[in-house]
Amino acid sequence: MTSLAPGLILCLGGLLIPLLKGNVQRALALALPVFSFANLVGWGFTGIETGISHQFEVMGYTLVMARVDKLSLIFGYIFHIAALLSVIYSLHVDDAKQMASGTIYAGAGIGAVFSGDLISLFIFWEITAFTSVFLIWAANNERANKAAIRYLVVQVASGVLLLAGAILHYQSTGSLAFGSLDQVGAFTEHIGQAGVQLILLSFAIKCAFPFLHNWLQDAYPKATATGTVFLSAFTTKLAVYTLIRGFAGFEPLIYVGVVMTLFPIFFAVIENDLRKVLAYSLNNQLGFMVVAVGVGSEMAINGACAHAFAHILYKALLFMSMGAVLHRVGTTKASQLGGLYRSMPVTAICCIIGAASISAFPLTSGFISKALTLQGVIDAGHAWIWGGLLIASAGVMEHSGIKIPFFAFFGHDSGIRCERAPLNMQIAMVITAALCLVIGCMPGQLYALLPYATDYKPYTGAHIVTQFQLLLFAMLAFVILMKYWGYPDEEESENLDSDWLYRRAFPAVWRQSVVAVNSARSIVVTGALAGVSSVMSGVQRHHGPGGLLSKTWSAGTMVMLGKIALAFYLILYLLT
Repeated sequence: MTSLAPGLILCLGGLLIPLLKGNVQRALALALPVFSFANLVGWGFTGIETGISHQFEVMGYTLVMARVDKLSLIFGYIFHIAALLSVIYSLHVDDAKQMASGTIYAGAGIGAVFSGDLISLFIFWEITAFTSVFLIWAANNERANKAAIRYLVVQVASGVLLLAGAILHYQSTGSLAFGSLDQVGAFTEHIGQAGVQLILLSFAIKCAFPFLHNWLQDAYPKATATGTVFLSAFTTKLAVYTLIRGFAGFEPLIYVGVVMTLFPIFFAVIENDLRKVLAYSLNNQLGFMVVAVGVGSEMAINGACAHAFAHILYKALLFMSMGAVLHRVGTTKASQLGGLYRSMPVTAICCIIGAASISAFPLTSGFISKALTLQGVIDAGHAWIWGGLLIASAGVMEHSGIKIPFFAFFGHDSGIRCERAPLNMQIAMVITAALCLVIGCMPGQLYALLPYATDYKPYTGAHIVTQFQLLLFAMLAFVILMKYWGYPDEEESENLDSDWLYRRAFPAVWRQSVVAVNSARSIVVTGALAGVSSVMSGVQRHHGPGGLLSKTWSAGTMVMLGKIALAFYLILYLLT
């Protein structure tokens, strides 16, 4: 059977989902990721060979729908796994719109990582934006609707920047090929080009760089319980892939990345909504990958890819556990939760495994992926950056490794007693948790998929001891804060960071501007009306009944006035 370009089976098949109902619809949704993966690796299909294929001529431009190498394959593999797990997790939801949009969204993400040119990338880039927004709208409340609009504006803006950058880059180089931007010369020469700068800005928005990140914390916690699992897997990791493909070795990314790892820690600690804590934590983990991209060595790029692979799984697992809580309890506010391990033991255990993975406990996927990243950073001589990443790792342990499971499932007993999560949710969580442990116990299986060959051994005595010291320090800090110094209270609030500018400051300035314009208009209109009224009064006074100019004048008077006017004219004539 002839293969299709990667991702198209999910994109085209997703369009059929709304036409079906019940178990047939669910069966199709489950089958699509499996068939798409089979299409990629060649199970029952001809398979897609390494290199360039599925090329099309459109308006004189060559579009490459399949550029297959080890970099695109590792992201393609994990995107297919994430798509299947997300579908399993969503099977209890009777909403064809959500299932269809999630499936097409996953397919567009897969299509993007295999795109070999900037136009194909742009097409899939925009499809991810337009399909993913329905996962937020599906929550069907005012806050979600507003967040969805903001999310869509940001994502479409990112696509517009990508298209503009592609056009300028083509005008400058004559090529639409999407690859490393320093292939044809010194990197500093090309990064100065406007097209490359716009492309980098587009990737930066989608990767949630500092001050460009608020769409993530704004939208993800407001999506549906199942929609957030889809969202956590594709958009930002697609951006990481594009940074690896186009900007590996661009040194400023190192410093951007380390800031990304550090600034979310404070906001995650004080945040009450546990799904928003995970959104900040997602931004923190992206920072590790961006640092590795900036370093650009083979070890660092392997670390970025491995960490993206592992992160998709353990972050999805954490969002799954909080989604299950939201589904059964109706909230993920830490101030309203606690003691849920009694009602939801499987969810609690899976959440703990996810928390251990994101904290990089040995024998979990986070340990073996973060180790590669840190090794790549220290090998490149960035000791201070390495130290910053260690501090960020301790922060991750505190806000995601401890805070999430502690306040949701343990801590004080909220008195909530509920049913367990639906069976399909539990199955998806157990499979994901198992993958986190299997990858952690058998790192060679993941390392074999990485872009560059490596014989790195994460389980050395020094590394294990160092990691346990870091984790124990973070746990000790949490205990001391809780017992003696006072951990920040979990209370109802809405914390804003730089999104304060467009969610508070700009609207306030706009409202004040409208008031000022209305006031000025009122003053101008009032003054104008007063002036017109004064003129009309003067006209009425002089030309109205009894007015000086409306009286009947005698012939003698008129002759006298005529003489005076003529005399005045003659005097002026003589003077000039």
